[in-house]
Amino acid sequence: MEIAERAQALALKIRKHKVGIQTEEATKNAFVMPFISTVLGYDVFNPAEVIPEFTADVGLKKGEKIDYAIAHGGNIQLLMEVKKITEPLRLEHASQLFRYFAVTNARIAILTNGEKYEFYTDLDAPNRMDSKPFLVLDFSDVDETLLPELAKLTKESFDLESVINAAGELKYIGQLKRALATQFKEPEDEWVKFLTTRVYEGSFTQRVREQFVPLVVKASRQFLNEQVNDRLKNALGGPDAYVSVSGGQAAPETATTSGEPAPDLTQPDGDIVTTEDELEGYRVVRAIVCGEVSAARVVARDNKTYFSVLLDDNNRKPIARLWLNRSKKYLGVFDESKIETRVPIDTVEDIYEHADHLRRTVGRYLVRPPQDDPAAPDHGGDAEVTAAASGG
Repeated sequence: MEIAERAQALALKIRKHKVGIQTEEATKNAFVMPFISTVLGYDVFNPAEVIPEFTADVGLKKGEKIDYAIAHGGNIQLLMEVKKITEPLRLEHASQLFRYFAVTNARIAILTNGEKYEFYTDLDAPNRMDSKPFLVLDFSDVDETLLPELAKLTKESFDLESVINAAGELKYIGQLKRALATQFKEPEDEWVKFLTTRVYEGSFTQRVREQFVPLVVKASRQFLNEQVNDRLKNALGGPDAYVSVSGGQAAPETATTSGEPAPDLTQPDGDIVTTEDELEGYRVVRAIVCGEVSAARVVARDNKTYFSVLLDDNNRKPIARLWLNRSKKYLGVFDESKIETRVPIDTVEDIYEHADHLRRTVGRYLVRPPQDDPAAPDHGGDAEVTAAASGG
């Protein structure tokens, strides 16, 4: 799997099991060791690569230990200190990292609670760990723009020099993004005034401030959603990627078990809105089947009533349908005849329970004779795929 799929799989695991993890040791076993092994690619059972309870004498402190040291090329490259997942990270948690950073060859220090990972280096002074991280990776909301930099710390693509060279820019971009995120959620008076005075010609009084605070929040949210949708349209197949397919009929909504009407996912101008649940479901399906085919061949297409996951952007090769924008959620799976059965699910993570079925579906398309399975993408209708309700 690509690092994005590996990171998203771990994010789902954290989301699913976080509530039951209460101690530092449990955090290490459940989340940190999988991060080291599955995301970074190091062998946690090879003491030449991953050294737990790493010990080095630091000044007058003898035998002090740090949770993990990770070696690459025979040298210690990464130091990691772990706190329990229920505890927010604070700089005082990094005291051992500060001391160890000065007496080892490591240039990267990581402070984590299993869900949030803060990466530090020595930008401000040589051999002295900075007080602010240059990269923050939060598995509660993975920022995929950071994953290419994280990939440079993996065993297979280790490139420390490139990471250090990019660290300064990453540090300030990350801080700026977090500052903007704060303003979008809870805007300060200066931010509200800055935007208001560009659209409102009157005096910025207390009454005007109270009127514009919710407008600024709403406008910021809509702007971000529009930017995300535009980017996804390009990433998933161009401007038509989120337009309802023409040339055929979609599966009738009355085929759902509940018989409830389709929710209106369109904005006033008719554009289809893709939800985070749908995107997360797409990532899960892609992560499941990318052992059978490359992730690039697993394509998403959204419309008003459901979200399709297709092989090769071909309607004749449906992998799954996601019916998530309703009170009762369903995963649509397909049999040998491409008949859809909708399976009730409670959460997106439940899709993993149907991993074998999804892999078999992809496998059938890979062995189908060429004349029955055209390779060229078909942007026609879904008329060949008939929905069958699982519950009646």
